Amino acid sequence: MSNGVTVFPFVDLLQQNQDLLALRNLASTRVRGLLQDSRAAAELRLKTDGKGTACAESLSHAEDAIIRGLYELACKAVGLTDGLKALSVIAVGGYGRGTLAPGSDIDLLFLVPDQKSPVTDKVVEFLLYALWDARQKVGHATRTIEECLTLVKTDNTIMTAVLEARFITGNQPLFEDMVQRFRKGVVQKNAKQFVTDKLAERDSRHSKAGASRYAVEPDLKDGKGGLRDLHTLFWIAKFLFDAKSPEELVDRGVFSRSELQMFRKAEDFLWAVRCHLHFVSKRGEDKLTFDRQSELAERLGYKAHGGLKHVERFMKHYFLVAKDVGNLTRIFCASLEAKHLKDAPTLTRMLGKFLPKGRKAASVHKDFRLEAGRIALAQDDVFAKDPVNLLRVFQQAGMTGADIHPDALQAVRLSLRKIDETLRRDAVANAIFLSCLTDVGDPESVLRAMNESGVLGRFLPEFGKIVAMMQFNM
Repeated sequence: MSNGVTVFPFVDLLQQNQDLLALRNLASTRVRGLLQDSRAAAELRLKTDGKGTACAESLSHAEDAIIRGLYELACKAVGLTDGLKALSVIAVGGYGRGTLAPGSDIDLLFLVPDQKSPVTDKVVEFLLYALWDARQKVGHATRTIEECLTLVKTDNTIMTAVLEARFITGNQPLFEDMVQRFRKGVVQKNAKQFVTDKLAERDSRHSKAGASRYAVEPDLKDGKGGLRDLHTLFWIAKFLFDAKSPEELVDRGVFSRSELQMFRKAEDFLWAVRCHLHFVSKRGEDKLTFDRQSELAERLGYKAHGGLKHVERFMKHYFLVAKDVGNLTRIFCASLEAKHLKDAPTLTRMLGKFLPKGRKAASVHKDFRLEAGRIALAQDDVFAKDPVNLLRVFQQAGMTGADIHPDALQAVRLSLRKIDETLRRDAVANAIFLSCLTDVGDPESVLRAMNESGVLGRFLPEFGKIVAMMQFNM
């Protein structure tokens, strides 16, 4: 029944004339032992190699193997002769992504062919109680394909869960049929609404967790610049492109290779911090509180250096990663707005926050042009030809009140290495920077945009740090 994948064995627990309750107790005891062993091994690897995503994936793989073993045992215990046809056991939610923190909830969907039956109910009940008795937090639902497709059209949370559904064991053709019908009947007809809802959901989450990504006790999961922001990007990508991994976003032209690397590094760091925090607190705690920060810095290998304590260096790194996540969100949404969802109002509103609105100018510098009310590049090589343009593009936006075109913003990020000591000493570049402070209608927004793009931190590193620590709501 394993289909060639890892299964932790449980069938040896079966004995003649054994009642289901006694068998379930034996199974839950074994589950506790397997969880303890898998978590200890994952924690040791994390301390050794520091790879957070790999830690989260290994915990998910162990959970998969436990559930496959329990399902096989439950089918045999209740006399279900063919578990590969009876129902499909599916991971959804965060578990569906194939990553788990030590204290994460386990969300399961039991998909049945037509309707629930007494025998499948017994299998589901056995499996769930074995997990619950092992002190796992398990969310679950048992539905037909028709019920799933009906509910996703009325509940965005259920739609996201189905979007991330991942087969574990049982009837695989049934699972694949659901996925195919979901993509054909729901995804292709609701793309723009899904993106709009997810971005609105993100804004609501930020307002609850704290609007600034520089909170002194940040929320690793739901805070601004946290894991949920990365998940939102991938939910949208999966919905629009059926992307199986972030790497596919490069092929779609949404991210550059360097931006993909930024995504992966941010994800790995945040998973490392989250897994360490769960191991230390021994529960699903996601708030990076003062009393945990020093211990986490030590576990992550930070040392005092350059006048900064180890915990200060850790938190500085955390805020830089949170800023990178914000940059990726802006780049991703700008790319979608420009190439895929041109009339999606929420994307346009999000981009509208990036630069100030104000007075319009009839013309712009010769290296730029106005395209649909946005500052675009006159030629692809304007930054290579004259690196001063990396500052001038923000001056032009600030003086005209026009947004910067998404492609121009992406070109800025790809050209940051051109900001060197020569440019920092350039009289024209410095004059343009002063103009951004004195000649535009909203200098704070222009500085915010420069900081988000990475230009400010490269051109004036110390000033960039001051702007970041002012906790602008970027």
